[in-house]
Amino acid sequence: MDFAFSEEQAELGRTVRAFLADTSPETEVRRLMETPEGFDPALWRRMGSELGLQGLAVPEEYGGAGCGPVEVGVVMEETGRALLCAPFLSSAVLATTTLLRSADEDARKSLLPGLASGELVGTLALTEDSARWDAAGVGLTARESSGSWLLTGQKMFVLDGATADVVLTVARTDDGIGDGIGVFVVDGDAAGLTREPLPTMDTTRRQARLDYHDVPATRLRTHGDGWDLVAEVLDRAAVALAAEQVGVASRALDMAVEYAKVRHQFGRPIGSFQAVKHLLAGVLLEVESARAAAHYALLAAHDDDPELPAVASLAKAFCSDACLQATAENIQVHGGIGFTWEHPAHLYLKRAKTSQLLFGDPAFHRELLARRIGMSA
Repeated sequence: MDFAFSEEQAELGRTVRAFLADTSPETEVRRLMETPEGFDPALWRRMGSELGLQGLAVPEEYGGAGCGPVEVGVVMEETGRALLCAPFLSSAVLATTTLLRSADEDARKSLLPGLASGELVGTLALTEDSARWDAAGVGLTARESSGSWLLTGQKMFVLDGATADVVLTVARTDDGIGDGIGVFVVDGDAAGLTREPLPTMDTTRRQARLDYHDVPATRLRTHGDGWDLVAEVLDRAAVALAAEQVGVASRALDMAVEYAKVRHQFGRPIGSFQAVKHLLAGVLLEVESARAAAHYALLAAHDDDPELPAVASLAKAFCSDACLQATAENIQVHGGIGFTWEHPAHLYLKRAKTSQLLFGDPAFHRELLARRIGMSA
């Protein structure tokens, strides 16, 4: 099977890389890390209006480009290389995928055009204090009152939760229908909703704690049980994140190789020493293997392959480990300078570590993979 991108998809990648080279250099990343929002709203709108990046997976009838997961993966890989400070994963992947995979046409018509244009930022609020990524971790409650829904509880580690205009919230219902899990549309400025930014290791990707006190919400219609929709979204988000991890890892490898060529010890480049050659060759093997896994998973998502759940877990586990290894070895090659605040190597390591835990760590996904292919009960 050919895992390579088509010429059109490769051109999309080159276009996005050039755009981010101009708009998201290291200096801009560091500036945005210190801002309250964590991203540049003007650049976010440019990404939607000039390049149409947020609407790649959105059908044309809702104002998007009508592409799919592969094109989103191409963009994710480039945003990873650039450590882009923007809510692309939360809005263009999590929120958009949730709406697209739901059965709620009214919500799609109302929200997707704004998400596709960059006028709106969306996110998905799932995890709570337990930090679980399964249905058992959902404790926030939704109760019906006079024909509407009120949400009470807390959500933790919500990507871009402090700035999102639309928060799709996973809650436990009291109506006795289906599996008791529902997804609810909540306005970011809704009464009773308190949002608090969280201090995190990776300040290039913001997270927040959300407190709900009888927050009014609209229930999203689903094709089946509520958790089935959430699980489907998480699989597709894991695939997109795997593509981003490939971008992070490949950039870390490039940095290490470049430094090994110019840093001299004992009168010769350190890249000429066998130990460094072996180290970098091992990282190259991991990065290219991760790229193959991520591309295969993107193709499975594009084709709605029945094996997607297993492939998503495989890609997330492998790419998480490869990304962390590449970014850690990049610091190793750089030596003392790699540990300093002034050098960007630590920024990539922090993104790798937080991404490793996002949507479930490698151990979680390997166990999930074993269950999905029938190797575990």
